[in-house]
Amino acid sequence: MEIKLQRSSLTEWRESYADALAEQANNPKIAQYLRDSFPSPYTKEDAIAWIQFNQSKTEPAKNLAIIVNGLCVGAIGLLPNTDIHRCNIELGYWIGEAYWGQGIVTEAVQHMIIYTFEHFEVSRIYAGVFKGNMGSQNVLKKAGFTLESTIPKGVIKNGVLLDEHIYSVLRPEVTQEHFKKY
Repeated sequence: MEIKLQRSSLTEWRESYADALAEQANNPKIAQYLRDSFPSPYTKEDAIAWIQFNQSKTEPAKNLAIIVNGLCVGAIGLLPNTDIHRCNIELGYWIGEAYWGQGIVTEAVQHMIIYTFEHFEVSRIYAGVFKGNMGSQNVLKKAGFTLESTIPKGVIKNGVLLDEHIYSVLRPEVTQEHFKKY
């Protein structure tokens, strides 16, 4: 699968992305705004494990590589919720520092909104952003997300309690009839 966008393309994960993935991801400026499960430092072995994890999953793909000029420069993905929160899906993304501020992630996020509502039975996509990550907040606003809440001291990163801003976008055609599918 390859989805061509104006500035990049989104693809399923391939073994050939391992070197570029490790190079782009091995940056503490990226890791500072991601969950602790994101390795830092990020090694080629981490990249291979991530690629293999995604290749073992079934359709539809939940995690995609962001490709610019044939080079893997980032990732975008979905984390479905369960139980009473099964109508929600979390969106996450990152891109290599050399590609910040170019509109690549905004375009990828806009596409993922469409992709998510086409492939998953959810009514809401949300993303959490740590305090201080203005770039990510701007991406979400430009992509059509709305700030719905701030959780004071809701996350801890590198030993520091930070506020978490929750942005969301709703499926436009959600009705009560839609929920009968669940």
